[in-house]
Amino acid sequence: MLSVFRHRDFTLLWAGMAVSTLGDGFYYVALAWLAYDIDNSPTALSLVGVGWTLPALAVLPFSGALSDRLGRRPMMIVADVIRAVAVGAIALLAWLGHVEIWHLVILSGIFGIGDSLFGPSMSALVPELVPGSLLVQANSVEQTMRPLMLQFVGPALGGTMVAIWGASVAFAVDSATFIASIVALALMRSRPPAASSQSTILSDVREGVRYVRSQTWLWGTLLAFCVAVLTFWGPYEVLLPYLIRNDLHGGADGYGLVLAAGGVGSIVAALILAKTGIPRHRLVTVFLAFIVASLGVTAYGLGQELWQMAVFSAVEGVCFAIGLVAWQTLLQTEVPKEMLGRVNALDWMVSTALLPVSFALVGPVSAAIGVRPTLVACGVIASLSLIAFLVAIPGMRAVDRSHAASADP
Repeated sequence: MLSVFRHRDFTLLWAGMAVSTLGDGFYYVALAWLAYDIDNSPTALSLVGVGWTLPALAVLPFSGALSDRLGRRPMMIVADVIRAVAVGAIALLAWLGHVEIWHLVILSGIFGIGDSLFGPSMSALVPELVPGSLLVQANSVEQTMRPLMLQFVGPALGGTMVAIWGASVAFAVDSATFIASIVALALMRSRPPAASSQSTILSDVREGVRYVRSQTWLWGTLLAFCVAVLTFWGPYEVLLPYLIRNDLHGGADGYGLVLAAGGVGSIVAALILAKTGIPRHRLVTVFLAFIVASLGVTAYGLGQELWQMAVFSAVEGVCFAIGLVAWQTLLQTEVPKEMLGRVNALDWMVSTALLPVSFALVGPVSAAIGVRPTLVACGVIASLSLIAFLVAIPGMRAVDRSHAASADP
C-alpha cells in the first residue's frame, strides 16, 4: 500500500487531508455534545442534521459538473476555505457563550456545502494521481487514513478536548486544520480540466444523469443506498450519542472512544484489502458489507454497556471500509474519467437524497416508540432493503459477471 506514496501529488493530497480529517474528528464529537448541551433531546441534533444536509444536496448536482469543467484541485481549495470559515464561526460563538441551535443549523449547512464541493472532486482526482494498477491501494489508503483520523485519533482526542477545555477549542483546532489542506493542495501540480468549454453546466449535468441511467448496476446501487441511508444514518448520528450520554452515562470522551473503535475496525480492514485486493464479485462485496454494517445500528439498540458499543462500532467499521474501498474502486475502473466528477457527485446526491428526511424523522419517531426500538427497527429495515435491491433488479450483477469473465485467462 505504501507504494502509492511514491507519487508526489498523492502524498501531498493525503498529507493535507490527514490533518484536516483529524480536525473533523474533533468537529463531529464537539458538534453532537454542543447541540445536546444547548438542548438535551434528539430533536436538537436532528435539526442540525437537516441544516447540514439540505444545502449540501442542493449543491451536489453542480459540484461534479464544476469539478469536471474547472478541475478537481481548485474546487477542493474553495471547499476547504468554506469549511474553515464555517467551523471558525462556530468556535467563536461557542467561545463567546452565545451559540444557539439555529446558529449550528446555518453554519453546519455552510460546512455541508464545502463537503459537497470537496468529496466528489477528491474521489475523481485520485485516478489522476496514481496508475490504475494502484487504485485499490490508493482507496485502501483512504480507508486507513480517514478512519484513523476521523474515527480513531480525532474523536479520542476531540472528546478529551471537549471534556477538558470545551467545544470551542475543538472547533477552533478543526478550522485551523483546513489551512494545512489548502497549502498541500496549492503545492500540487496543476491539472487541466477534463470537460470541453463548449458545453454548459446544465448540459454537463444532464450528460452525467444520462450515463448513470444507462448503467443498471450504477442507478440500482444508488437507489439502494438512498433507501438504506434514510433508515440508518439519522438514527446512528442522532441516537447513538444520545444513548451513550443519557442511558449509559458516558461523556464526550466515551462517545469519542466508541467512534474510535469503529476507526480501528476500518483501518484493519483497509490494510488487509490493500494486501489481498477486492474479491472478483465487487458489487456483491459492496452490498454484503453494507448489509452487515446496517445491522450494526440494530446492535446499538441492544447494547447495554459502553464496551459493547465499541465492539459493535469496530465490526461496523470493518464493513464500511470493505464496502467503500470496493465501491470507489468499482467507480474508478468502470466510469470514464471525464465523467467521474459528475458520477461521484450524483453518487453523493442520490445516496444522501433522503438524509434530511432521516434526520427530520428520527426525533419524533424515537419520541413515539423509544430510542432503542428505533435503532433496532431501522437497522433491520436498512439491511432488508439492500438485499431486496441486489436480488430484485434484473441486470444488477452483470458488472460483476463481465469483470469476472475478463479476469479469466
